[in-house]
Amino acid sequence: MKHDITIDIRNLVTGYSPGRDPNVVTCGINASLRSGELTCLLGPNGAGKSTLLKTLSSFLPPLDGDITLLGRPLRSYSNTARSRLIGVVLTDRVSLDNMSARELAGLGRTPYTGFWGRLSADDKAIVDEALELVGISGLADRMVDTLSDGERQKVMIAKALVQQTPVIFLDEPTAFLDYPSKVELMQLLLSLSRDHGKTIFMSTHDIELALLTADKVWLIDKPHGVATGTPEDLALDGSLARYFEREGVKFDMSTGMFSVSFPTRRTVAVKGDGARYNMMVKALARNAIALSDASSDEIVVTPDAFMYGGESFCDIASLLDKLL
Repeated sequence: MKHDITIDIRNLVTGYSPGRDPNVVTCGINASLRSGELTCLLGPNGAGKSTLLKTLSSFLPPLDGDITLLGRPLRSYSNTARSRLIGVVLTDRVSLDNMSARELAGLGRTPYTGFWGRLSADDKAIVDEALELVGISGLADRMVDTLSDGERQKVMIAKALVQQTPVIFLDEPTAFLDYPSKVELMQLLLSLSRDHGKTIFMSTHDIELALLTADKVWLIDKPHGVATGTPEDLALDGSLARYFEREGVKFDMSTGMFSVSFPTRRTVAVKGDGARYNMMVKALARNAIALSDASSDEIVVTPDAFMYGGESFCDIASLLDKLL
C-alpha cells in the first residue's frame, strides 16, 4: 500500500491566545501523517498532546505555522468539508439516555444529512457496515448507557467510520479500558489503518502498547519539543530514553521496552531457567534483591521448587523470608 501524506505540519506553534499575550504550548513542530498508518502521540501530562490534537482538528487555531490537509491549507476548508475529511473521537465518556448504539453511530452521517436529517437506506447500510467492522453488530440495539466503557469506545469509533473520513483523530481512546480491552482496541485501530487506508492519529499514555502496535510515534514534552519516527528508530537514536527515563524507569534497548528499576538491598547468585526462574528473578527485583555472579548466597532454581542452602521452599514468600 502506498502511504501518501494526508496531513503535513510545518513550523507549527500551538497554544492559546485569550488576550494579547499568547500562551505557547509547543512550537516548531515539523511532521507528517500518512494514509495507512497508525501514529501514536506520547508524552507526559501537560506536554500539549490534547492542544496539538485540537489544533489539527481545527478546534483551536494555530498560533503560527502551516497545516495542510490533502495538499490544501487546513483553514481553507469549511466546517462541513472538514467534517467529511477528519473524524474525531474525544476522551470524554459518552453518557446518553434513550439512544441506542446504532443511533449514536448514525450521528456520524450528520455532515451529509444535516443535524435533523433522516438517514436514507444507503446511510443505514453505512452505519450497519461500520458496526460490523468494529465488531459490535450484536450491540446495535442496546442503549448506550448499558454498554461497558470498551463497548462505548467502539461505538464512537464506528461513528467516526460512518463519517467516511480518510483521517481519524482519537484523544486517549484507551483511557478507561482494562488491559485486554486496550489491546483489542489498538488491534482494531491498526487493522483500520492497514486494511482501509485510514490515517489514524491518537494520543495515549499506554507507552508499551503504542511501541508494540504503532507504525509511527510522535514524542512530545516541553524540554525536548517533538520527535517523530518509527518506534525502532526512536529507540535506537536514544529519543525514547531521553523523553521518558526517570529515577526508577529505564529504557531497555535489548527489548525496546521500558522497565522498572528498584534500589538494591543485597545481591544473590541465581541459577536456573524457565518460567519459574523468570518469575523468581522478577519477585527478587521487586524486593530490592539484585543478581550477582558470586558463588556465596547461591540460590538454585529447579522446575519444581525454589531451593536455598539445600532447603526447599514452595513459594517466593518463604524464600524472601529466608533471605531478608
